[in-house]
Amino acid sequence: MDTRIIAVLAAGLIAAGALFFVSIYLAGMALIVLAAVVMVLAIMQDSTCLPGIEVRLRPDAKAVILANTGNSPAFGIHVALVPINIEYDLDRLDEDQSHEHPLPAMLAEAKAVVTFSNGKGRQFSHTARLSPTDEFEPLRPMIPLFGWK
Repeated sequence: MDTRIIAVLAAGLIAAGALFFVSIYLAGMALIVLAAVVMVLAIMQDSTCLPGIEVRLRPDAKAVILANTGNSPAFGIHVALVPINIEYDLDRLDEDQSHEHPLPAMLAEAKAVVTFSNGKGRQFSHTARLSPTDEFEPLRPMIPLFGWK
């Protein structure tokens, strides 16, 4: 475990022990809050160093745009556009940075397969469907049971 998590856990147990002499209910509430804080810190520890590559087409469909939406840089990025047989590599894409790769002609429809790794060497893979007619809709539900517009 991380030393910060151990320090928070020790301080919380000491505080809960002191509250036990005041009221057992306060000590119980302190233990519940302590458990929630320790779980949050453990989850935060697991979510560090995760790059996220998003692939989309430029509005005129003449370029592929890669954007790193994660919280760490992506290394060794390899992009393959499947039916049109275009592959290219990038050495590094920092967080909140984007890269545009021009295409020889307008792209009707394709699938982009992206492989990359984080700073610790963990490999990731992402597949995205590219189409100039698909528009990004951030409020579209995953399972549209009812009318969503």
